[in-house]
Amino acid sequence: MIRRLLAAPAASALVLALAACGGSSDPSLNQTGAQPDLPRQDQTLIPPMKVSPPGPWNGELPTVPAGFTVTPFATDLKIPRQMLVLPNGDVLVAEGSGGKEAPKLRPKDVIAGVIKARGKSSVKGGDRITLLRDADNDGRPELRAVLVQNLNAPYGLAYVDGALYVAEQDALTRFPFQPGQTGISAPGQRVTDLPSHINHHWTKALTASADGRFLYVGIGSNSNVGERGMEVEQDRAVVWEVDRQTGAHRTIAEGIRNPTALAVEPATNLLWSVVNERDELGPQLVPDYLTQVRDGAFYGWPYSYWGQTTDPRAHPQKPDLVARAIRPDYALGSHVAALGLDFARGGGFGGAFSTGAFVGMHGSWNRQDPSGYKVVFVPFANGRPSGPPVDFATGFLKDGKARGRPVGVAFDPAKRVLLVADDVSNTVWRIAPGG
Repeated sequence: MIRRLLAAPAASALVLALAACGGSSDPSLNQTGAQPDLPRQDQTLIPPMKVSPPGPWNGELPTVPAGFTVTPFATDLKIPRQMLVLPNGDVLVAEGSGGKEAPKLRPKDVIAGVIKARGKSSVKGGDRITLLRDADNDGRPELRAVLVQNLNAPYGLAYVDGALYVAEQDALTRFPFQPGQTGISAPGQRVTDLPSHINHHWTKALTASADGRFLYVGIGSNSNVGERGMEVEQDRAVVWEVDRQTGAHRTIAEGIRNPTALAVEPATNLLWSVVNERDELGPQLVPDYLTQVRDGAFYGWPYSYWGQTTDPRAHPQKPDLVARAIRPDYALGSHVAALGLDFARGGGFGGAFSTGAFVGMHGSWNRQDPSGYKVVFVPFANGRPSGPPVDFATGFLKDGKARGRPVGVAFDPAKRVLLVADDVSNTVWRIAPGG
């Protein structure tokens, strides 16, 4: 019935009008850093929603800091998501789009689906990994090849000791591989199954430990705040530690709603993640965050957020779990949809960008004034965030249109280059020092 109603033009207009009601944010609130401002909860029948539809670049480029140059490194990709820089400097790009059709339990679920679809590329996901080689570092790859194809929504990538690991939406897969290869013909070996029931959040983040012994996999929740019942959340909203040789795994963090990217901080060799928090509590709740993934930690979802702030929508309430929920390390802003994380290494770009984390922000849907749609740099000192975020790549929004939406980011310390995957213009952008 709801689908038939939404098919009518007048009903669609009504949907958009309802979604546009309310949702004004307070610019005086500071929602970044270790102590973000948390306003009162604002639940509404239809939450404020807005996604900027795709628009053309028309020859323009993203905006980067003075002293840097940005150029398209690869175009005409098929939904580029995460990237990996190999030891020889080749770049791998995971292309794909996954997810199973989840039951629409409420009218707002249908409306949210309509709104979110307006912000997506019309290109079908490639379900492949593309290799880009720019050996002379002139910003123009002399080789582009499909390394492996026919994958199931590939996302996270890692390389360890002669093996390429790919986090597909339903499995962690290993391929025999040596840097320099431009194709993989050997079939992949399934290291371990990954939870894929419903797949409300289908992306599976991946990185390797500093010593290469373990792989870490981020697995998102199957709902916003447990509205499908907690039985479908088995092994969801967690980070796994996987023995890459045997496939044996254990859960090292729970209640971490959607850990969309993982990376090891180079000064301490500790694991960090960017995490997408819950929606529908207002335009400035709840802040997405960057945090060290602590072994044994519970981060609150779905019962609380930012430590022990209770979410009344979770049923049944679990005060015992709320009591042990820990605060994340660093807020990034509400609904920015952080999907990319990598650390500056080897001195980074020097100066203000020598030590810290680059974060790709895909952009909001659950507020009327857009947030995210950019790449920021979070400065670090002694292995910890040490200051406010700095815009590093902006200009993805113009005249109400999204010319791009950043996903994965990858820093190459040898070439002093940051790569940014953009799954709306289907481009990988290259940012480097230079005039």
